[in-house]
Amino acid sequence: MSDERVDAVVRGLDRVAGLPVGEQVAVFEQACSALEEALASAEA
Repeated sequence: MSDERVDAVVRGLDRVAGLPVGEQVAVFEQACSALEEALASAEA
């Protein structure tokens, strides 16, 4: 079973490859936050 929110986060990680290392951290932090929100709503 798939969750569109999680799938969108994973697809969004594709952009990391084109970013300088210093900018990648923000992308990973955003992804982590989005995944935490998806998990929290799934547990509710």
